[in-house]
Amino acid sequence: MTTAAQLALGATLLALALATAGALTYAAGRSRHRALIDRLTAGGGGSEGYAPPPDATGLRRRRFAPVDRRLRGTRAGRRLQLKLDATGLDVTPGEFTVWLVAGVAGLWLLAASVLAPFFGPLAGVIGVLSANAFLNHQRQRRTEQFINQLPELSRILANATSAGLALRTALGMAAEELDAPAGDELTRVAHQLAVGRSVEDALGELAERLPSRELVVLVTTLVLANRAGGTIVGSLRNLTTTLEERKETRREVRTMLAEVNATAFTVPLLGLGAALMVNGMMPGALEKVTGSVVGQITVVVAVGLFAAGFLVIRRLGRIEV
Repeated sequence: MTTAAQLALGATLLALALATAGALTYAAGRSRHRALIDRLTAGGGGSEGYAPPPDATGLRRRRFAPVDRRLRGTRAGRRLQLKLDATGLDVTPGEFTVWLVAGVAGLWLLAASVLAPFFGPLAGVIGVLSANAFLNHQRQRRTEQFINQLPELSRILANATSAGLALRTALGMAAEELDAPAGDELTRVAHQLAVGRSVEDALGELAERLPSRELVVLVTTLVLANRAGGTIVGSLRNLTTTLEERKETRREVRTMLAEVNATAFTVPLLGLGAALMVNGMMPGALEKVTGSVVGQITVVVAVGLFAAGFLVIRRLGRIEV
């Protein structure tokens, strides 16, 4: 083999080695980039602010990443991201949207095959409304859990500030001692404070994410004391007692309204059960009923009345404490 051939072979092998090393470096960089995006977005930070690094379960590989990226660039996607953040669910907007579309399609086909083709679109609309109601329920449930932890949070902050600790340090200590959801939310606040956000902005975002009167009172107390530079120990101790009393009152009210809430869900289920019973005793009855315009209008009116009954009962059983 001549010297030129050896040089050419050596240059080729060197080029292949460099190309392989470059490809491996690029792949590693892409992997770290995706991991960084997951850490910043899994906690719901997005473009609204810094989110804390998730735990080991938050590092799972996200599904439907292209759909998620497209949704995050739209206003509806950003609103959905904020709502998912408030629920505490480990789901991205893309995952939620894909599963919602799949669920609506399944309900559409199921209702069209079991009842009648006319009920397919109605089932799809009900599926979308149910998904939104589920998110609102999860947000309300998480807010209730956070409210139940507010007396303990106020007590920890009072003890920490009475020991001479700064408010930022007291919030970090509370984040470490409290369980979820208060621990997770305060961890996010602590990380936002660590990257330079003000106490007022970080706590204000927390109050917007989990709206409640109790949290607004606590946030207002902390912000005013931090801005004025005064002591907050006495205020926090008095607030702790008040929050404990409100917690007991809310528990009693929830117990008294349990029957009303059960009735609200029973009303539409009775309508669905009656339709299934009629169609079971007389196969094809619903298809014949919805075969005319008058029958379709009647069915739509009936569904609207059941929905109105559900909403009215829920509204009558809602007591603000």
